[in-house]
Amino acid sequence: MLLKMMQTILNQLTYFGFSQGLFFFLIYILSPAKRKNVNPYMAFLIFVLLIGLSGKVLHSMGVWNQNFRLIAFSEFSALLFGSTVYLFTRSVLNKRKISRQDLIHYIPGLAYSLFILVYFMLPSDEISRARAATGEIKRAIFACHAIGVLVNGIYWYLSWKVLQDFYKRIRNEVSYELHTAFIVRFLYVVGACLLIWTILYITSLLGYDMIERNARPYIWGILTLIILFINYYGIISPQVFHFVPDITSKKYAQSKLTVSDMERLKQELDTLMQEKKPYLNSKLLKAEVAQMLGINNPELARLLNENIGMNFFEYVNYYRIKEFINLAKTEKAKQLTFFGLAQEAGFNSKTTFNKSFKKLTGTSPSAYFNQNTYDEN
Repeated sequence: MLLKMMQTILNQLTYFGFSQGLFFFLIYILSPAKRKNVNPYMAFLIFVLLIGLSGKVLHSMGVWNQNFRLIAFSEFSALLFGSTVYLFTRSVLNKRKISRQDLIHYIPGLAYSLFILVYFMLPSDEISRARAATGEIKRAIFACHAIGVLVNGIYWYLSWKVLQDFYKRIRNEVSYELHTAFIVRFLYVVGACLLIWTILYITSLLGYDMIERNARPYIWGILTLIILFINYYGIISPQVFHFVPDITSKKYAQSKLTVSDMERLKQELDTLMQEKKPYLNSKLLKAEVAQMLGINNPELARLLNENIGMNFFEYVNYYRIKEFINLAKTEKAKQLTFFGLAQEAGFNSKTTFNKSFKKLTGTSPSAYFNQNTYDEN
């Protein structure tokens, strides 16, 4: 009874997710205005998930007498999923447009889909039963699962690496924390799906076929949750796809500054930061400071990395911390919280402020000022 109830709930969730995904995809196709706010890879990912859910929906509705080929049809999406996640992550973080070279990432998925079509869907019922009797189909399913876990796992790793490389690169370009929560949570959800898939696969290899077979339908529930997750963010916060500022990065080789030039610029930069205090701008970009200093972006990057030993993010927040400490000694500090003062100093994130403060002073803001008050007394 409980199992039947859970199956009913799962089916309803799948229907709901399919309808929501179809609604989102139709809006993308039919509305040019909405299309501008949606990443094309995200739209294709929704389409891929719809393929994965469609076979399950039709099978659950009793279409074609619940023929197993409907479930096999859903497998067309299995290897298109990971590559699309990777291309979506890369296009958002690196602001890359769709190119023909990207199509190479879909070759494994297309080859896999062709195998599913030829091996599982086209043969007659007699041939399929004969293969099942010899255990051939079971071995083929194990092989397909292994390929699916491996290929999607590789693309998830590549997506996560793109995110980590982005963090390293962006800290030499901007002075504030970008709102990457959507991308991070999205990759966490995808990673959780792949982990569950891997556990189910290992369970089946250990001989617990019934556990794997009973748990497999819940993968469709997870796919549904991904669709709802994407739609939720797409509806309430379309800007989550457009948070990376326009940044042009070039190589140091373009810089012709001598050692004496670099020393002079270091002093000018320090003077600029102390007198004009550009760090009070919470959205300060490296390109803006370079323009104030009369040099180009790569030359400022070289100056920071070689002569100062900090990236742009660390350097600007160093001055913000100094400004915060000075503000904390004024009468204004009695009217504001620590983070209120931090915002006055140019911070736009409490987490960034706390991390930067601890990195510079070795302690938290409250502990620092308690210690200094005690020392003064």
